[in-house]
Amino acid sequence: MSPTMIRRPAMLFLLIITVASITCGAQASRSIVFLPQPLSSLDIINTTLHQNARCSFTVSIRTSCSSPAQTRDQISLAFGDAYGNQVYAPRLDDPASRAFERCSRDTYTVYGPCTYQICYVYLYRSGYDGWIPYDVTIYGYNSKAVTFTYNFGIPRDTWYGHNYCRSHTVKSAGNLAWNLLSIGSTMLYTVASLFRG
Repeated sequence: MSPTMIRRPAMLFLLIITVASITCGAQASRSIVFLPQPLSSLDIINTTLHQNARCSFTVSIRTSCSSPAQTRDQISLAFGDAYGNQVYAPRLDDPASRAFERCSRDTYTVYGPCTYQICYVYLYRSGYDGWIPYDVTIYGYNSKAVTFTYNFGIPRDTWYGHNYCRSHTVKSAGNLAWNLLSIGSTMLYTVASLFRG
């Protein structure tokens, strides 16, 4: 066998392995769950400015089974999209209604400005009981349902949550560009090798 005939199958194999590893890597990166982070300050946007564009959202908050049986903590919520549309819901808690009990799910209808895809959520806990959220799911008119996972205690008197507005856009664009560059360079190398020999 000539060296050229041996080189072609090896280059083709290299190309197939490269494409498969890039595809598997892109799939695996989607399953990463990021931990919530503290936010030093949250600018609460005055939602009365958006009275002509009011939408309703369904917010489902599950309390962790590691949370205290009951809580008197005061819980507030803020969420929004990448375009500055923010919904603020102060004081969702109501001890008389047995809200936020251990292993429970509480569902609220919240009104605010219409949004695009929800990409951030922050919870604010004030009190000493140590309520622990499990997750927050938000359903909106122009937004797919989105769930943000917590499942551990959040600090008192601090906005705490997830903000994927910038990171997903930048990360997705960066991953796509890198994947395309890798595939393109591998294909060029393979084609050049095939014609060379």
